[in-house]
Amino acid sequence: MDSQYKIVLSDTDILSRVCGTNDSNLKLIEEHLGVPVFTCGNELSVEKDDPALQQEFRFIINRIVDEIEESGDSSGDMVESILHASLDGDDFNAADCAIAIPGGMRKVFPKTKNQARLIQAFRKNDLVFAEGPAGSGKTFLAIAEALRLVLSHKVNSIVLTRPVVEAGESLGFLPGNLEEKLSPYLRPLYDAMGFCVSKDVIKKLVESGIVETAPLAYMRGRTLHNSVVILDEAQNTTREQMKMFLTRMGENSKVFITGDVSQIDLPKRQPSGLIHALEILKNIPEISIVKLSGGDVVRSSLVRKIVKAYEDEQTDE
Repeated sequence: MDSQYKIVLSDTDILSRVCGTNDSNLKLIEEHLGVPVFTCGNELSVEKDDPALQQEFRFIINRIVDEIEESGDSSGDMVESILHASLDGDDFNAADCAIAIPGGMRKVFPKTKNQARLIQAFRKNDLVFAEGPAGSGKTFLAIAEALRLVLSHKVNSIVLTRPVVEAGESLGFLPGNLEEKLSPYLRPLYDAMGFCVSKDVIKKLVESGIVETAPLAYMRGRTLHNSVVILDEAQNTTREQMKMFLTRMGENSKVFITGDVSQIDLPKRQPSGLIHALEILKNIPEISIVKLSGGDVVRSSLVRKIVKAYEDEQTDE
């Protein structure tokens, strides 16, 4: 029986960049997998009749190629980061941990194990909490999964909402219509969409009403069916707002809630609805709670170090 498992790359230049200078990246991959990796033309291969290892091998190479095509980075640091996130546990299926958006500009891969857990939680449960620091990918992955669901016609719409925490100004007195008033609050969500699909696709989704934005207060009294509902910056909800929001969920809907409990902007002595919800809902099996940390920050290595420094300070206290 032929045990050779091949991956064919688009050209030899990509192969060369995957392998790295003097095959430095290839050596890292071989050390991680525990087997030799062979090259021939524009092909990479392993000679191991092990479906789990073959699947992990393909996941790693796909992630490296994706990163090279996206950012041009083919450094050993990037490869080590991908290997660190490699889904080598029995509880993971690498094929299930990539978000393929119909018509999207690129496939979205998790960059850490916690990000992979978050994607699997999105697939498994209808209500998912993702709590973690800035740059850990929680909002971006929620947006990517929502786009996958709506563009593959699994749901009819995406509803984006955030609590409006005002700094001395009433939303009603800000200039413009409701969409213009909300734009600064929802800009990060649109930025995430722009990474996944073209501006034309976003424009069509918004103009057709498939993507809807609304302040959290406008959720009261609604029941949202056949939708993906994303509540971002949930740490700034009150207990009452969070309870109201959670009860908006209708048939064939998914609710993704993202937030960072280290960045609460509520008035002092006003308890966070996110912290309260995470505590009282943690034992309900139909609800997933995924905690991300500074180690999941992929925005930049400097941001990762900053987040870790603050986390270490809180631990010392």
